[in-house]
Amino acid sequence: MDIRQITPRYHVSPQISVEDVPALREAGITRVICNRPDGEVPSSHQADAIGQAVRDAGLEFEQLPLTHTTMTPENVARQLEMVEAAGGPVLAYCASGTRCSVIWSLGQVGQQTTDEILSTVARAGYDLEGLRPTLDALASKG
Repeated sequence: MDIRQITPRYHVSPQISVEDVPALREAGITRVICNRPDGEVPSSHQADAIGQAVRDAGLEFEQLPLTHTTMTPENVARQLEMVEAAGGPVLAYCASGTRCSVIWSLGQVGQQTTDEILSTVARAGYDLEGLRPTLDALASKG
């Protein structure tokens, strides 16, 4: 499992498995957000299976499947709300952690500069420089 810290409260990772859940609990994660659509993975890694294991471990589980077309302002706001409402650190996962980093970045527009956003995700190993025009355009709408 490859957990990468974006902020002290928000972490991202590639797909997790049921076997990873005890380590998440030990790491202090309180809520897990699945950003990966079920159609991308076998049933053993779909949200129902992961969610049950997460809840059985006493953690919270949320599902917000993301694709390029569902990266909407409403879903950006929903992801932010799920993170803010958590009682502690959150892990969001998808195929590689990139979608989870993109949605976090979109949610930071107006709170941080584009350079700050991109450098934060870069420190976690995600090169989202291609997102710069979108972030700048959203920031200019202010």
